[in-house]
Amino acid sequence: MATVERDIDDLPKNAANYTALTPLWFLERAAVVHPDRISIVHGSIRYTWLQTYQRCRRLASALSRRSIGHGSTVAVIAPNIPAIYEAHFAVPMAGAVVNCVNIRLNGPTVAFLLEHSSAACVMVDQEYFSLAEEALKIIADKNKSSFKRPLLIVIGDESCDPGALQSAIRKGAIDYENFLESGDPEYAWKPPADEWHSIALGYTSGTTSSPKGVVLSHRGAYIMALSNPIIWHINEGATYLWTLPMFHCNGWCFTWTLAALCGTSICLRQVTAKAVFSAIANQGATHFCAAPVVLNSLVNAPPEDTILPLPHLVEVMTAGAAPPPSVLSAMSSLGFRVTHTYGLSETYGPSTVCTWKPEWDSLPSDARAHLHSRQGVRYVGLECLDVVDHQMRPVPADGATIGEIVMRGNLVMKGYLKNPKTNEETFEGGWFHSGDLGVKHPDGYIEVKDRAKDIIISGGENISSLEVESVVYQHPAVLEASVVARPDEQWGESPCVFVTLKGKAEEAGRAEDIIRFCKERMPAYWVPKSVVFGPLPKTATGKIKKHLLRARAKEMGTLRKSKL
Repeated sequence: MATVERDIDDLPKNAANYTALTPLWFLERAAVVHPDRISIVHGSIRYTWLQTYQRCRRLASALSRRSIGHGSTVAVIAPNIPAIYEAHFAVPMAGAVVNCVNIRLNGPTVAFLLEHSSAACVMVDQEYFSLAEEALKIIADKNKSSFKRPLLIVIGDESCDPGALQSAIRKGAIDYENFLESGDPEYAWKPPADEWHSIALGYTSGTTSSPKGVVLSHRGAYIMALSNPIIWHINEGATYLWTLPMFHCNGWCFTWTLAALCGTSICLRQVTAKAVFSAIANQGATHFCAAPVVLNSLVNAPPEDTILPLPHLVEVMTAGAAPPPSVLSAMSSLGFRVTHTYGLSETYGPSTVCTWKPEWDSLPSDARAHLHSRQGVRYVGLECLDVVDHQMRPVPADGATIGEIVMRGNLVMKGYLKNPKTNEETFEGGWFHSGDLGVKHPDGYIEVKDRAKDIIISGGENISSLEVESVVYQHPAVLEASVVARPDEQWGESPCVFVTLKGKAEEAGRAEDIIRFCKERMPAYWVPKSVVFGPLPKTATGKIKKHLLRARAKEMGTLRKSKL
């Protein structure tokens, strides 16, 4: 029989001392504390925190008047513009769940998302209206007479062709600004009765036929939003550059963090190295988040696209893939201070951080970069983090024994929408199973070695594709690299590296040069036996689509055993 925990009193919760946790209150506070401070900048548009709060209340009110609220999902298909930021507050203020959709997905995948989530409303940027049209047509053709068209709202942008906006309106879409005008700027929104209620839905990468819908709670969003500034060097009133898509893990919850900090968001519709350097120099951007591929583009940007030296220290948070130590080192030399984190959509974005220790400052640069490339320790809002073997036993903290990275706590998702079987597997043993393989170092810091599916098994030996990539990145002619397994007649599998070269570097003789470079720096069985040149396929957040590269390597056929 379970023991009942006793307390020193029997004092109950009441309306005065207990309320459900939600990040929505951060916006109300920002409007009160700094009503005239700039909240969002997008081209010539500038909103204050009071205006943003009023716009969000208008949107929430307008949605409520259309009976969109509790139990409803609102899909947003848009790049980093004010409307997608506003939706992060307005939609849950109406009681509904916001689902920010990856703008790089194709029509059939978006159709799956909209139908699976039963979207009652679709808000779409004018540039992506045809994508929404295609997706809705697919659903309509499939469901015939039972299809109920969701409320369709088109968002205009001064940087886009006005003709496209008018075309969408003629087809029956409602103009976003007109929709806001129909709402009440003093709308009396209500926080959730239960903090376990869902605030956001986000789908995994969409690289499979059926992406999984990750459901996040108000409680988890609140805790992550406040964990971010504790973990990172981001202060009250910071100027944050939106290089990270807000549709990716809700911008790692910085959508809500910035309201808590009363900071300023600079929207970046198109992410380029030139745009990033320009925002730092001309708009005072102090912070941004980005995948390693964006950092790589900054490090290798042509001189005409850069503004160096930087006018001030710029804080950068990176996650999404393991950054090569060489890229971290190069970013530091340019004047950026990089905080390396790790996480998943299922953990509200980054949930571990490579916390920097002062004693590392005196180490050689290569040693610092290697320590910095580890994924680190748990976020302050995550209760448990470990690396375990197949029997759920913690692996030794020896930096060598590989196991699966698992998490437990308030920064773990509620679960996958309408997917009980996968939820059972993912939460087996009372832990969230990440599917990532890693090691635990003697100092307790974890290091990701690979996705389980990306480990290369060559002659019975495990090869970490990430470790091979980190060496290839050190080659002076390599801009980007990704390593996958290729069928091998002798070894079963062997490493195959796909490479994008810098600038005008010649491909002739380069494959042999890269292989020779690797032989000097890694065990012989790690050395890539195949080198393929060309651009690497990427997701909207800059992750390399390894599933496509694995397919290409398989199509290349089995590497035959040398007769020599």
